[in-house]
Amino acid sequence: MDEHDPPADQAAPATPVAPHQPGFGERLAENRRTFQPALWLRLIVIGLVLAYLILFVVLNTHRVRVRFVFSDTNVSLIWVIVLSGVIGLIVGVLLSQLHRFRGRRRAAARG
Repeated sequence: MDEHDPPADQAAPATPVAPHQPGFGERLAENRRTFQPALWLRLIVIGLVLAYLILFVVLNTHRVRVRFVFSDTNVSLIWVIVLSGVIGLIVGVLLSQLHRFRGRRRAAARG
């Protein structure tokens, strides 16, 4: 016996065994079990929202004059929109926290 030959109990099979190839019916059944319509719906909605946002940015790139109380500046319109949205979000969160804090204080005063 040569040193490169495998032992008799580990000998390779005489004919190679092909892996199981699922047929059309098996693949169709597998797709029915693994299809996730909610996931696809979310991906489509996210894709549409991203496309809308990209178009929104592209269509609002012209420069506008913003006048503050003591100065003025020229900026891209999209930055004015984004800054206004961020300021609105921050003010909304702060006001909701203030409302929640006052509600807890009133509840503690009653209780």
